Amino acid sequence: MIPPASCDRFLAEAGWQGARVEPLAGDASFRRYFRVNHPDHGAAVLMDAPPPHEDPRPFIAVAEWLVGRGFSAPDILARDLDEGLLLLADFGDVRLRETLDDAPEREETLYGLATDLLADLHRSPPMPGLPPHGLAEWLTELELFPDWYAPAVGIEVDRASYRQAWEEVLAPVAADGLGPVTVLRDFHAENIMLVSGREGHAHLGLLDFQDALAGHPAYDLASILEDARRDVTPAIEQAMLDRYVAARGDDEAFRRAYWALAAQRNTRILGVFCRLWKRDGKPGYRRFQPRMWGLLERDLGAPHLAPVKRWFDDNVPASARADAWKDAQ
Repeated sequence: MIPPASCDRFLAEAGWQGARVEPLAGDASFRRYFRVNHPDHGAAVLMDAPPPHEDPRPFIAVAEWLVGRGFSAPDILARDLDEGLLLLADFGDVRLRETLDDAPEREETLYGLATDLLADLHRSPPMPGLPPHGLAEWLTELELFPDWYAPAVGIEVDRASYRQAWEEVLAPVAADGLGPVTVLRDFHAENIMLVSGREGHAHLGLLDFQDALAGHPAYDLASILEDARRDVTPAIEQAMLDRYVAARGDDEAFRRAYWALAAQRNTRILGVFCRLWKRDGKPGYRRFQPRMWGLLERDLGAPHLAPVKRWFDDNVPASARADAWKDAQ
């Protein structure tokens, strides 16, 4: 977490010369974040998205689109696309994740704001130019499970029947006529800040949306309610699902899509976390796998997911599920 060599020049050109730069965070990508403090300007956040590994332009485009529609994405204070540097408005240190951990009695209120935000976002057509996120993309993402998860736990699986089962479940969702909408894609409690002085869903500061896609409205709701890093009770999940449906309608079709896309997402993440461990040298993600299995097995209880549930029952023994990760730290 050492600032990039071009940091001082970039900050000087932005009018922030002499600012103090401190490590803030990294994530599963090559991006890194630093807090910048200046005696005259206050605080900002420096995003280091080094090319060719990262491209900050999608982040800029989505941020400006969201801000233009009244959502709280960070304002872009300065940019250097050649170096992959952005100076962003600072939303502070109050994150949804830690707030809920410290005050679980606020879950219904704060998850309610997040649900309302999605319902409002989904009232508009998707941001122009976003790549699609439909059946073809869902099926491609699911290959992460046989590609990375199965080898990591030492099992062989039937790939042809895997794809067939998922296509049987997901094709009706792709054809249900709901959407497309702007899918933020990593919408969860660790990517949402609580912004002081803003009310309603503007109180929620959005981060990590550079991979936004044009897809199904159920995807982001599943992302935050079946959080890979934080337990959300089934009661809160059901209450927020009811809240979204009350705001947007499309009751039966949306609920079917919700459970199918939650299962798709959780299966993909099981593979992603193995890839982060095996390919990228980040073994810490293994500790989330038992939670992912708990979520996935609950999703697979939905009757319309029976083809996928049968595939898992036939191909993935209990010893290769949550039990395989019980000692992961």
